[in-house]
Amino acid sequence: MSVSRDASPFADRSWLDRRRFLADAATGLGAVALANLLGRDGLLAASPQIDPARPYAPRQSHFPAKAKNVVVIFCAGAVSQLETWDYKPELIRQDGKPLEGGPAVTFQGPAGNLARPQYSFRPRGETGKMVSDMIPHLAELTDEIAFIHSLTSESNTHGPAENFLSTGSVLDGFPSLGSWVTYALGSENQDLPAYVAIPDPRGVPQNGSNNWGPGFLPAAFQGTTFSASAPVRHLQPPGVAAEADQATRSLLDRMNRRHLQQHPGDSKLAARIASYELAARMQLSVPEVTDLNGEPAHILRQYGADDESNPTKAAFARNCILARRLIEKGVRFVQLFNGAYASGGKLNWDGHQKLKEQYDVHGEILDQPAAALIRDLRQRGLLEETLVVWCTEFGRMPMFQKGAHGRDHNPDGFTCWLTGAGVKPGVSHGVTDDLGRRAVADVHPLYDFNATILHLLGMDHERLTFKHNGIERRLTNVEGHVIKEVLA
Repeated sequence: MSVSRDASPFADRSWLDRRRFLADAATGLGAVALANLLGRDGLLAASPQIDPARPYAPRQSHFPAKAKNVVVIFCAGAVSQLETWDYKPELIRQDGKPLEGGPAVTFQGPAGNLARPQYSFRPRGETGKMVSDMIPHLAELTDEIAFIHSLTSESNTHGPAENFLSTGSVLDGFPSLGSWVTYALGSENQDLPAYVAIPDPRGVPQNGSNNWGPGFLPAAFQGTTFSASAPVRHLQPPGVAAEADQATRSLLDRMNRRHLQQHPGDSKLAARIASYELAARMQLSVPEVTDLNGEPAHILRQYGADDESNPTKAAFARNCILARRLIEKGVRFVQLFNGAYASGGKLNWDGHQKLKEQYDVHGEILDQPAAALIRDLRQRGLLEETLVVWCTEFGRMPMFQKGAHGRDHNPDGFTCWLTGAGVKPGVSHGVTDDLGRRAVADVHPLYDFNATILHLLGMDHERLTFKHNGIERRLTNVEGHVIKEVLA
């Protein structure tokens, strides 16, 4: 007996399955076609192809780059925007008054009254931008700088905020900006590290090597740390002639090559050999680049490296000269730290208790050397292809802390800036409110800041990825927009 399809309780299953199959097939084919079109137009995420034997070999950017190299001046401890770059006359008028509707308690305790900027501001350059007297040398360069006054962070705690600025995550274990850049682009100099981190003469920032670590990227892309005050020396074995030392190195090189030929396709072995070879070359190249004895007296004087009255300033100045020398040698990414971790902000910009007293010290250390670095790069024609970044992890509150003469942490509106290759000069973008408490116009999370840096290097931040634990990770997470208003 035949059974009609309508009479069967399972009658429609085959029909529905066929329909689902056809629909899914159509969707799948559409996805394949879309992926093909996106790939053809270069719009898909694409990890760089790394040769383990040559991890620092130069690689092509996604599109023509404005900048070839980067110098980052990272002021650790959270510089107050209100004492430096973000002039607020209303804060002067309301000095000593409580902040209406403001928080009773901030990060470190009860909030006090509003406090005027602790330094005078005056107009600078052709733009007439108001900049603090605390940094007179840097203030002279404002016509060359693109300021972003409306940045925000995801943390008001130094460690996580340093992470967020350096890696795009408040958590540990993510790659730093310099690691992403050198992973993407390699380096022009194969005898020096692609990425150098120069700690402050007084020590390292609170999160230390997280600021220059490779996270889940290959270890080859970690920043290498050294400074002008603690240079790397060539360690030739005692009693061994230079010719014998070189012959030994040549023999090791031949043995390594033979071993690699016997294990074709072993990427870890190739990477390990490449690492050892770079370390050997650095024994010769790094002492040369860190030896500043050949620098003329007028350069030392320009940077303040001869300032015997302020040894810390002189040491930071020598680090700034080292940064310039590394850029001259084709090092891709140089991260220069100003400020080291210490309780109470004595060695960094964490101005909770006696902000003016502390900033008198820190401002003098930063100002002349950093300004001289920018001028020196320009005079040598290097600023045309070098992006200089000045940054700090967050800003400061417009009121003093109760019972103190300093400002608490403020991640809701602060300033960083760019100058050099591809940057529109003399621009002030973004606005905080009249008291400098919050960003209120053209608000940009730090994701946007990092996306803009990558863009100037010819990299699309959405396409620069690395697959980790099944996720296509990137510096800007799933966020980020290029700040086009600061681009030339």
